Amino acid sequence: MNKLALVLTVMLLALSSYAATSKTVSYKSGDETVQGVLYTPEGKGPFPGIIVIHEWWGLNDWVKEQASKLSDQGYVALAVDLYRGKVAATPDEAHELMRGVPEDRAARDLHAAFEFLKSQKNVKADRIGSIGWCMGGGYSLDVALQEPTLSATVINYGHLATDPGSIQKINASMLGIFGGQDRGIPPDDVKKFEQTLKQMGKKIDVVIYPDAGHAFENPNNKTGYRADDAADAWKRTVNFLAGTLKK
Repeated sequence: MNKLALVLTVMLLALSSYAATSKTVSYKSGDETVQGVLYTPEGKGPFPGIIVIHEWWGLNDWVKEQASKLSDQGYVALAVDLYRGKVAATPDEAHELMRGVPEDRAARDLHAAFEFLKSQKNVKADRIGSIGWCMGGGYSLDVALQEPTLSATVINYGHLATDPGSIQKINASMLGIFGGQDRGIPPDDVKKFEQTLKQMGKKIDVVIYPDAGHAFENPNNKTGYRADDAADAWKRTVNFLAGTLKK
């Protein structure tokens, strides 16, 4: 076997060892039954788990792709559906759907997702993280605020918390990814957020991409997608999650 064939064989074996399978799952959220898509790596496990939270568009193909990619890295990834099956096709629809989600219901759904992952036999109950983008980035932070045993959270240009009493409850390690040109989440606010958390002794790493705006990681954002920054953000995310959830 020549060197090229050997390298290809090793790559294929590495990919096949974590090739994800997916299925729609249902679980209770209070008195309601909600659905999500569960992505599971091949192999015996148990694996770390990740709650994957969609943008304001809803649980669309791009978010499902991110969950599948995370599962390929060796995580059981639960892509939650906070919109109960609805997916927006226009910004106006997305705005309407986002505004239509009651805060208490979202918190309940995210707690239910956390408990569902913990209950899976192939998930390490003490190694669960969360990740989200845009609206979902803010909700990813909310999961860290309400789940004291969450191990890690990734906030991709999501809203920030400012109340010291709430922030103090966070035990998860955090990775914040933001755009320097994001008008909704100014870099100064991000830096203050990071400084406050570090002063409290929390574990947080923040990266601000100077020329990026909001939602720069999604190629469907035709005017704001930045391929190089998105690739770097993904690399940082993979390394962060490996360092926190696989240790």
